[in-house]
Amino acid sequence: MTTRIAIIGGGAAGCFAAICLKERMPEACVTVYESGNKLLAKVAVTGGGRCNLTNSFRDVRSIEAVYPRGSRLMKRLLREFSNVDAFKWFESNGVRLVTQDDQCVFPVSQDAMEIVGTLTRLMHHRGVKIKTRHRVSKIEHISENEINNNDGCHFSISFSGSDAPEEHADIVLVTTGGSPKTSGLDFLRGLNLDIVQPVPSLFSVCLPKNNVTKLMGTVVNDVTAGLTGTKLRATGPLLITHWGMSGPAILRLSSYAARILHDAEYKAELWINWFGDMNEPEVADMISEMAAENKQKQISNIYPAHLNSRLWEHLLTQSGLKPEMRWAELGSKGRNRLVATLTNDRYRIDGKNKFKEEFVTCGGVALGNISAKTLECKSHEGLYFAGEVLDVDAVTGGFNLQAAWTMGYVAAKSVAEKYGTL
Repeated sequence: MTTRIAIIGGGAAGCFAAICLKERMPEACVTVYESGNKLLAKVAVTGGGRCNLTNSFRDVRSIEAVYPRGSRLMKRLLREFSNVDAFKWFESNGVRLVTQDDQCVFPVSQDAMEIVGTLTRLMHHRGVKIKTRHRVSKIEHISENEINNNDGCHFSISFSGSDAPEEHADIVLVTTGGSPKTSGLDFLRGLNLDIVQPVPSLFSVCLPKNNVTKLMGTVVNDVTAGLTGTKLRATGPLLITHWGMSGPAILRLSSYAARILHDAEYKAELWINWFGDMNEPEVADMISEMAAENKQKQISNIYPAHLNSRLWEHLLTQSGLKPEMRWAELGSKGRNRLVATLTNDRYRIDGKNKFKEEFVTCGGVALGNISAKTLECKSHEGLYFAGEVLDVDAVTGGFNLQAAWTMGYVAAKSVAEKYGTL
């Protein structure tokens, strides 16, 4: 009897798992059910349409730093299918890749549709069935007494908003991605799983009515950002926007602080060290040296090379200093105020903005529901989970897609090892 495998969700994890399943179980009937009109819609827009599909991990100090939720699970699973494996897999399937200076990996073509096209081509070539516009409304684990009445299958799958009949499967792999609301996981309700409330985890912050927004478009390549009253901090480039602040440093901080900011209704105090990892004494020494070398020049005309004149003038104003004053007039009090601003500049967050077209959540199916080794559900044999539907998420930089490839691979391998002889 042919093993029937249903994959719920046609995103990165689901499509990759489908390909890997057909490689290991070519006789199995693998069907991907996607609620939207097309597969891999999120992959098509990630990385600004260029598809940041993984990362070299060269600058990763710890897995916890890039996977705020699910780091222990990812540390284990990456041993099975790592970023190096993903790089090799895509190149072996005709996609030439390039690693940027920031360690993000993109296709040489800089076109996300090359990734979409490669995955869909391989799915069609291997005989994966694809059913779009099939939004699952319910998954039920059929009792042993009813299995014979359902073609011997262990699961029934119902759909909403369509005329599609109920379908049955021996194995179900859920890869629906992140849901902005708990209601997006209602199709799992009958399975009695522990669900962690989903909240956004990758977003820029709003600083309404703050003068800094007049500097929109300004980029500072190396800052440290944190939330007052917490130990959370993130480093990297920062972008000033017309609504507030964005860029890798802010996005990474938003990931670390996702639940804190959600619980605070996105009202908090942000602090910025405009000199990255430099501490206050180090910045003070630099300012003192600038003052000594430029005594008769206006402080607005001499500024650190990594800042532009508009931002520097803003920071002078933040420090209560007049831009037209001369460095000789700064004095120790003025220097101390300036150094305090440069290393601990404060802004009031009031709201958030979604990061481009991408949407990442923390929360979802609690990791306690699954086996960390196989991704199989502990309470429902034959039910697997992979990707962001689980309470696993990452910072920006290709780590979320790497999690999708890794979990899709591990789930497929686990299914094949357990059910490949059915």
